[in-house]
Amino acid sequence: MSKDYRDTVFLPATDFPMKAGLPAKEPEILARWSRNNLYKQLRADAAGREKFILHDGPPYANGNLHLGHALNKILKDTINRTRQMLGFDANYVPGWDCHGLPIEWKIEEKYRAAGKNKDDVPIDEFRKECRDFADHWIAVQREEFKRLGVVGDWDNPYTTMSFAAEAQIVREIQKFLMNGGLFKGSKPVLWSIVERTALAEAEVEYQEHTSHTIFVKFPVVQPSQAALAGASIVIWTTTPWTMPANRAIALKQDAAYVRLRVDAVGEKSLARPGDEVVVAAELVAQVVKACAIEAYSEVARLSGADLLGTICAHPLRGQGFDYDVPVLAGEFVTLDAGTGFVHIAPGHGADDYALGIANGIEVPHTVDEDGSYFPHVPLFAGKRVLDDAGKEGGANLAVIEALTNAGGLLGRGRLRHQYPHSWRSKAPLIFRNTPQWFISMATNDLRKKALAAIDATAFYPPQGRNRLYAMIEQRPDWVISRQRAWGVPITVFEHKQTGELLRDEAVNERIVQACLKGGADAWFTAKPADFLGDQYNADDWKMVTDILDVWFDSGSTHAFVLEQRPDLQWPASLYLEGSDQHRGWFHSSLLESCGTRGRAPYDAVLTHGFILDEKGRKMSKSLGNSVEPQDVIKQSGADILRLWVASANYNEDLSVGPKIIQAQVDAYRRLRNTLRYLLGNLAGFAESERLPVEQMPELERWVLHRLTELSQTVRESCESYDFHRMYVALYNFCAVDLSGFYFDIRKDALYCDAPGTIRRRAARTVLDILFDCLAKWLAPIICFTAEEAWLIRHPSEDGSVHRELFPDLPAAWADAALAAKWERVRSVRRVVTGALEIERAAKRIGSSLQAAPQVFVTQEDADALAGIDFAEICITSAVQVQVGEAPAEAFRLEDVKGVGALPRSASGIKCERCWQVLPEVGHVQGHDDLCQRCADAVSILPAAG
Repeated sequence: MSKDYRDTVFLPATDFPMKAGLPAKEPEILARWSRNNLYKQLRADAAGREKFILHDGPPYANGNLHLGHALNKILKDTINRTRQMLGFDANYVPGWDCHGLPIEWKIEEKYRAAGKNKDDVPIDEFRKECRDFADHWIAVQREEFKRLGVVGDWDNPYTTMSFAAEAQIVREIQKFLMNGGLFKGSKPVLWSIVERTALAEAEVEYQEHTSHTIFVKFPVVQPSQAALAGASIVIWTTTPWTMPANRAIALKQDAAYVRLRVDAVGEKSLARPGDEVVVAAELVAQVVKACAIEAYSEVARLSGADLLGTICAHPLRGQGFDYDVPVLAGEFVTLDAGTGFVHIAPGHGADDYALGIANGIEVPHTVDEDGSYFPHVPLFAGKRVLDDAGKEGGANLAVIEALTNAGGLLGRGRLRHQYPHSWRSKAPLIFRNTPQWFISMATNDLRKKALAAIDATAFYPPQGRNRLYAMIEQRPDWVISRQRAWGVPITVFEHKQTGELLRDEAVNERIVQACLKGGADAWFTAKPADFLGDQYNADDWKMVTDILDVWFDSGSTHAFVLEQRPDLQWPASLYLEGSDQHRGWFHSSLLESCGTRGRAPYDAVLTHGFILDEKGRKMSKSLGNSVEPQDVIKQSGADILRLWVASANYNEDLSVGPKIIQAQVDAYRRLRNTLRYLLGNLAGFAESERLPVEQMPELERWVLHRLTELSQTVRESCESYDFHRMYVALYNFCAVDLSGFYFDIRKDALYCDAPGTIRRRAARTVLDILFDCLAKWLAPIICFTAEEAWLIRHPSEDGSVHRELFPDLPAAWADAALAAKWERVRSVRRVVTGALEIERAAKRIGSSLQAAPQVFVTQEDADALAGIDFAEICITSAVQVQVGEAPAEAFRLEDVKGVGALPRSASGIKCERCWQVLPEVGHVQGHDDLCQRCADAVSILPAAG
């Protein structure tokens, strides 16, 4: 009977389990971090280092986290951890956005359900309920963020509703008051009838919407050319309700226009034979088809320039709309659709407003905040544009009916198109002329400063620069007022008679001090005299009751976080959010900071994409394709989510779903098993065992060279925030270079060599270096797993892999010539392993140790293999290498030229300890079942392991 040598083999031994059990293990690690206060440890460790400050874009405190939150916060945490381990002081202060309509809406819903009216509740009581609501969700979200492994100053976060923050926001708007950038104007702004407030472009999303379309005839009353006399100019619009606000017509100056006579019409056509109308020549076919005109004649042809100066009558002239309608040139007019003429309602469109102002045309007020026509609007007073639910009101049909009765319609229809909606209520919006507060883009050269600041900012990815630049270049003045209650008020006094704004630093400071003491509620509960003092007559001034756009709040966070916390710095090193924030937080922060400090509050901006399902569709409850981070954590652990974030190219939209999550579980298992292999084979490793690099075999020196390459990749990836590249490099190193090559080869030496042999000492030394590097490099990504592995290798009460720095590897380890040589060795090895795989599949061999292949190589390959035990590299018992052409039956690989392999059986007897088949087995004195190597090992250590 053969002897049992298992006790003499150095088998791996570790407490690091193969099965991760992350859902149970991660909370234990979180408890340790909390007990040791890892955040404070990191701050103490980094004292005096150069700061890297990623300023947190505040999420909104109104619900559980979704996967977009997880992506954002994990990415931020990965960046902070890498920067900390690169030797910076990467202090992270999380924050929350607390003011605004969504919270206010929730409290109103509660009131409505209880039969209460918001307006009957004292404003300070109402605002307290909003504050309590936000407080609740901050507490919930804080624990959910911490569960993701995000390290930060969770005990001292910032919130936009803290008294100090509200006071600083007041200071910021006062700066615009004092420098002349703040003004009150009456302009058309996007207005939510449902929410009864103005909205910023950042709060708008475009959805499919079906609109009425009408072709309207404006009779020419003062023609600029004789050819226009007696004709009507035809406009096309998708908003019939704006017709009472019409004050002009715009055309394309360099376009060709024609006067047509209608000769025949279809049965349901609103056109009449004999009608003579003017439309763009390029759009005639579309117009006659849409209006069911079956025959027409061209009467005259004119240029757009010929028509300028023409005066038309409103189609409802004689019914209260008795003003002239001039024809003007508009650069925004296109020939994509319609008639080539655009109806201009200066109170209901940005282009309309600009054209009207430029030509001295009145900007009328026609629609009230509830979407109804004002009482002074003829024919339509009180009719609703949209109802309280945002659905179409009666105004459109009333206008269409009036135009039809007046003979003013040439045609009508319906159009499904993209239309602006509130991203909160999802209701359609209107443009409405209303008094609002603005920050001027021209005063103090705000636009110029902002564009210069963009040029001075680094963008990741680079195309983010162009997107933000185009937005700032084209944007109108910033509408900063909202007609709501839950927010920071626009703390401005307006003279009741003159409209003059009060600019007095002493008054401003009294307001700020009141807000520091009691929050922004102080403005709503105070009287004018409380702030004005004895210098001004309180009866002459009124307090503005509008609140600030929440984007002004979040755009001011740099002022009450970065500037006011001594552990941070201004400007931030990095702002990071989703790509939609080019029009949101990046945008408002840029304008606020440039308007008050002359530069951006950040040195760099990084954007990530949105989350889609595995089919590339947007996630929604209706599709049932949402992935909730809480579910993934409960089933697989937060490290799986973190691995997904690192593995994805977040510059683009990210897909996720059950299959993708399972792929991350599989990838995680590979990384975990790599750490487990290292830990298992390092059992009992002592410093006395460490071998100097110069004494190591080439294979170990090749591994060290690969580590230098990987170190450079890791550092470059971290510095450019390219974690996808870092992840791929680390994963491939573990899967291909280690598991598929080095570990496979060195398993024999680790298990069977005697403890003091050069080969085993070298391998164990390299495994120790490998563990140190991989645990640290993986720590920012799979933070829980790296910590678990680190503490098994380096047990302590207060230690942590996250307190370590990335390894600084010796430059001497880099050896390009050695790497090139071993690239050739590995290519030849692939041919051998390919040949043996065929033998194994045909069951002609079991283990590769049963083989002793014959390998045919080029002279260059032979030179590379010289001095190397190639049988050890191929994990065979022997190998014969010869220079020359391989026989036809040899196995080849197309990409490895000049190499072939013939599988041969190894000669000799199997060693019962290492399983190599060798001629010497049976001839070793005292050990007839062992090879000489194993006999020596057993003699030295009869009961190893």
